[in-house]
Amino acid sequence: MARVSKKRKEVLAKIDKTKSYSLAEASSLVKEISNAKFDGSIDLAVRLGVDPRKANQMVRGSVALPHGTGKDVRVLVLCTPDKEAEAKAAGADHVGLDDYINQIKNGWTDIDVIITMPSVMGKVGALGRVLGPRGLMPNPKTGTVTMEIGKAVTEVKAGKIDFRVDKFGIVHSSVAKVSFDSKKIEENANELLQTIVKLKPSSAKGAYIKSVYMSSTMSPSISIDTKSFVI
Repeated sequence: MARVSKKRKEVLAKIDKTKSYSLAEASSLVKEISNAKFDGSIDLAVRLGVDPRKANQMVRGSVALPHGTGKDVRVLVLCTPDKEAEAKAAGADHVGLDDYINQIKNGWTDIDVIITMPSVMGKVGALGRVLGPRGLMPNPKTGTVTMEIGKAVTEVKAGKIDFRVDKFGIVHSSVAKVSFDSKKIEENANELLQTIVKLKPSSAKGAYIKSVYMSSTMSPSISIDTKSFVI
């Protein structure tokens, strides 16, 4: 049996495993139990009462976090030459088309978000096997396939994130950094949760939000009372 360190015991002692905390309480507690030597991410795991195998129960969307993610998001824009200046002016890290498509085919995926335009989706679609499993495939539903390239880049850089339910019915997403104050953590988490609530499929029956847990990098998870935020 693995030995639990003294520091780990101290962290675990701060969490009441029999209790579900309010979103505000969890946002404060997660900072207390985060003792990594770097500025870790704060994540939410939201278990939904949906069957992701059914197309009409797929939950997917995007949300602009009011305080950003605290992360420097690396953006690749795949576009035609007439849109390159717009993408660069908005702060895209990489801009181009065929050269980057070839790099991706050869395994390069050192980016966080790809934004493209409808007219080149024929070329981008061929990268599905590489981009799909990594969650990098652009999609009109998340605003990453658009003619408003500059606007899309600006939103992503400002804290817009994409999310989707996985095959187990869970949405995993980072919402903040440990260095954020607890109110900003709460507001970012609430924005994501409210967006997920609004995306409830009409075909989903029974409880929609089954459980929510908050954790930081290398910390235990904190159970959140779903009644503390569901509208």
